[in-house]
Amino acid sequence: MSDEEEIKKENPRENEAEVLEFEFNEDGEEDLKKTLKKFRAELKACKAEKEEYLTGWQKERADFANYRKQEDDRKATFSEAMRERILTRFLSVIDSFNMAFANKESWEKVDDNWRKGVEYIYAQMNGIFEEYGVKAIGEAGEVFDPNIHQSIEVVGTDKKEQEYTIACVIQKGYKLGERVMRPARVNVYEYKELTK
Repeated sequence: MSDEEEIKKENPRENEAEVLEFEFNEDGEEDLKKTLKKFRAELKACKAEKEEYLTGWQKERADFANYRKQEDDRKATFSEAMRERILTRFLSVIDSFNMAFANKESWEKVDDNWRKGVEYIYAQMNGIFEEYGVKAIGEAGEVFDPNIHQSIEVVGTDKKEQEYTIACVIQKGYKLGERVMRPARVNVYEYKELTK
């Protein structure tokens, strides 16, 4: 195989562009109008092909950018869900601490050093919750909101201003940002007029 044939084999399209075909009239002279018309037609076809390729490339690039954005969103959502799931598992630990501290009389009888150690661990857990944006919800005296509270029991009251407010919190609720991880379990006041 000669060098020329090898070059043509490596770059067939490039070599095609080098070949110029001219139209000749009856006298054997070049017919420039026909040649130019042919070149213009070929140029127009090449431009159309270029536009098609460019449009295809731009479409694929946009599709890939959209795919990457969707993938990043999916990863962020998955990460947020996993963080919430892990933090939710620790709510029972916080509940255990709260139950231990609720019985003040027994808690005060515990050895002072041991009690301070447990309170320090509790403070560390609360610090981690704060770091991740977890906040406790549900306080006595708040207006009952079914979006963040779960009513366990209705407590009668003779004070009209206490109606639909929280009488006591049975179990604290928690929010992660604006999302409720667990509603607060509460008892709610209901106004009942006393009969004389």
